[in-house]
Amino acid sequence: MAKFVPDVKTQRWVVISPGRVARPSQVREVEKPGQVVKKGEYFFRADCPFCFGNESMTPPEVYRWGKNYPTDSAWLARVVPNKYPITDTHEVIIHSPDHKLDLTEFPLFHVEIILKVYRERYRSLAQAGQVLIFNNKGIESGESLIHPHSQVTVFPRQIKLDVLPLEPVRNVVSENSYFVTYCPDFSQWPYEAWIARKKCCEAGHKPGCTFGEVTDEELKDLAKILQEILQKLLKLFPNLSYNFYIAPTGCWYLRIIPRLIQRAGLELGTGLHVNTIDPAKAAEEFKK
Repeated sequence: MAKFVPDVKTQRWVVISPGRVARPSQVREVEKPGQVVKKGEYFFRADCPFCFGNESMTPPEVYRWGKNYPTDSAWLARVVPNKYPITDTHEVIIHSPDHKLDLTEFPLFHVEIILKVYRERYRSLAQAGQVLIFNNKGIESGESLIHPHSQVTVFPRQIKLDVLPLEPVRNVVSENSYFVTYCPDFSQWPYEAWIARKKCCEAGHKPGCTFGEVTDEELKDLAKILQEILQKLLKLFPNLSYNFYIAPTGCWYLRIIPRLIQRAGLELGTGLHVNTIDPAKAAEEFKK
């Protein structure tokens, strides 16, 4: 069981989760020649619990997106409980059966599938508490297993999450019918990018717009604009580690944090963030 400890002065919380210490990590190792092989149509690693054919290595799944029908053994995405949970409800969304391919390489329809799985898990868990969907990619991001995946956690409603409100749209990188990508003036990290729903921005940031409300038509646009900004990031910084999350409170947005710098003593001691790149300059570089 996770234990939530409040600081009564600041109203911030700490999660005590000793079970996390036992989780394995493949990320800092170099995969050896022959360790990842092509098996049928997918890249496969024998000891990877997320690879196609290794389904018995995970806890029993809670959701599956089948290739031809919902329970098809030829799956395109799976959701399983995290074996080393942070909170009492903590799930892993396995992006695909392939050990290598991820959001920047998938055909666009598969990015849409992942976002639909995000939405379905959000809807399924929303009654249990505050739902946070997040993705860790690369060595500096906190990722433990190499096979591309995202995670879903649920926090009790009485826990005050320190989540930024939707920032005003400045330094636009790109937009489509439903969404806009931009680098907020308040960016805390170099080349940080946000994806916001135009409908929320135009409404004056009114609270109450949740990710569970997003439509299939909107998800098509979100898949395209998300893949585009991630591709731009990796073009600027190959092999970049990054995180992204979908804000669990207020008007939702998707925040992408490139891990180009480490937080040091000043930031840890004061809570201030030092951003070495002007967000306006970052937006211009993305547009190029």
